Amino acid sequence: EPRLVESGGDLVQPGGSLRLSCLASGFTFSSYCIGWFRQAPGKEREGVAFIYRGTSSEYYADSVKGRFTISQDNAKNTLYLQMNSLKPEDTAKYYCAAEPRPCVVGIWAPQRYRYWGQGTQVTVSS
Repeated sequence: EPRLVESGGDLVQPGGSLRLSCLASGFTFSSYCIGWFRQAPGKEREGVAFIYRGTSSEYYADSVKGRFTISQDNAKNTLYLQMNSLKPEDTAKYYCAAEPRPCVVGIWAPQRYRYWGQGTQVTVSS
């Protein structure tokens, strides 16, 4: 059974950086659309960034484009989210999600993803 475990969340000041990690087990990255969602209190879960190794494609929400970078280390079966220039509005619980098919239409919909991690909290505050 595929399993995802996130880590790296923390309290950081505005303008700071964090790197989130998602360790995957039970499946191989290359055939999955895998990425990050986030959910702030009282808000819907929203897609942040996704990657599909099969086509070397990356996808970013407009709100994080130019600040966040998604990457993967296949040897370690780990997904990363490098977050720079963090803003208070980036505060949320961040979730890793995976789906065993290419990243195509509908990647931003949480219901598309079969496997989820437990989440890691990111708080941006001075």
